[in-house]
Parts: sequence; C-alpha cells; structure tokens
Amino acid sequence: MASTHSHPGERAAQDPIRLLAIRDTPLTVDEVFRAVGDDAAGGTALFVGTVRNHDGGADVDTLGYSSHPTAEAELRRVAEKVVAEYPVRALAAVHRVGDLAVGDLAVVVAVSCPHRGEAFEACRKLIDTLKHEVPIWKHQKFSDGTEEWVGV
Repeated sequence: MASTHSHPGERAAQDPIRLLAIRDTPLTVDEVFRAVGDDAAGGTALFVGTVRNHDGGADVDTLGYSSHPTAEAELRRVAEKVVAEYPVRALAAVHRVGDLAVGDLAVVVAVSCPHRGEAFEACRKLIDTLKHEVPIWKHQKFSDGTEEWVGV
C-alpha cells in the first residue's frame, strides 16, 4: 500500500522506527505520542490496550505478561513490515511485562503518516500483527480462583 509521492514530506523518513520496547515498568501514552511526532505527518493514530476487569464472562482480578527473549527482535520485525507496507513517517510500540492490575496500560502503539487513513490502517496492522506474532503471553487470574494462559 505504500505509495510513491513527489513531495519529500510524503516519503518515508530515513528511520521511522522511533521507539520499540518491552518493559516491566509502567507505560505512558505521552512518551509514545512524542516519539511519533513528525512535521510531515498529517495523521497520527494511537492505540492503548488496558487491562480490563473481565474476559470470557469471568471477572479478572490480576494478570501478568511474560515474553520470550526474542520478543523485542520480533517486535522490530513486525515494525519493519508495517514500515515497508505503509508510508510511515514515525512508529512506536511499547508492551508491558510483569504483574498488572485492572486499568494498567498493557500496550501502547502509534504511527504517523502523511494522511489519516494511512495512519489508521498502519496502526491497526501494527497492533494486530504484534498481538499475533510477538511472543508475549498473558496469564489471567480470575476471581473464582481459576487461571488461564493466553497466547501460549
């Protein structure tokens, strides 16, 4: 879908991947949003994934995320795929690992492109591909005492 544009501002930035991380510390929307700032971007799309209080009809008390040692390399591979497919000016993705509580930020991704439609599509592709291909697993603990691993 990446198109050829004649204006330099519509061509991909030299290094559009500005921030990629898997962290055990709290995430912030501001950090990710700042990372994708670009004067040539007319659209920025941002997605924030939070820990919700239920899943599959059961009440979630807590959950933990863990990742494979290759997760950051896989995250980079996913980001590079998105940059190759869309006219991305800037891209950022950060995922949390460790124990999280309801309401905590689990993942924040953002993409800036010359136009809003491209930004929406690229951001959707980034989060969807990250969730399917990056080896990060969720361990949910429910209020009824049961547990579930997701993504394993």
